[in-house]
Amino acid sequence: MGVPTQRLPVALQPIWATNGVLLGHEYLYRSISGRPAGVDSWAAARQDEASASVLRTMFGDGGVAAGSALAFVNVTRSFLVRDRPLPAPRGRLVLEVVETVPAHAGVLLGLRRLRARGYRIAVDDYTASPDQRAMLPYADFVKVDCRDLVRLPGDALEEARRYGAQLVAEHVCDVEMLVRALDLGFEFLQGDALGAATTQAC
Repeated sequence: MGVPTQRLPVALQPIWATNGVLLGHEYLYRSISGRPAGVDSWAAARQDEASASVLRTMFGDGGVAAGSALAFVNVTRSFLVRDRPLPAPRGRLVLEVVETVPAHAGVLLGLRRLRARGYRIAVDDYTASPDQRAMLPYADFVKVDCRDLVRLPGDALEEARRYGAQLVAEHVCDVEMLVRALDLGFEFLQGDALGAATTQAC
């Protein structure tokens, strides 16, 4: 079963700077009932449709992405190599490259082209895989799931910083994870301890 083509609800989760200033929101795909749908386990073509649905809801006519805060959305390979269209960046759209995207030449060229057009790039669910390391020269943000910190190579965070990326700690679910992220020098924080994802009706 495919993803419906009508505009579906999205969930917004805030991303905060460590000084308490709002950086933006991640916009997350939700089913027609407004519930999480397990997109990470879907085949690539269905993930493409889920990303397209979120972008349509955000930036289509009457979209929900109002204001000036950054808008983060997961995108797949298809959006980076021109197989699928993207809305204008409007100075706000951050393309979160999901962890399954390979860093082949077409993807790296696409990242460079999109940054030149005004999109910002985030490497999502960073575990310092070879493909993700190859994307670091194009990354404005690197997002690390706090649950993955124990298996990151020792130089992974510093390598991302050397390329100029700012670090976002994801899945900050309790005070212990918050303190750990602050100790490691993350610039931004996202997770239920700082604000749960809330579904917006469309």
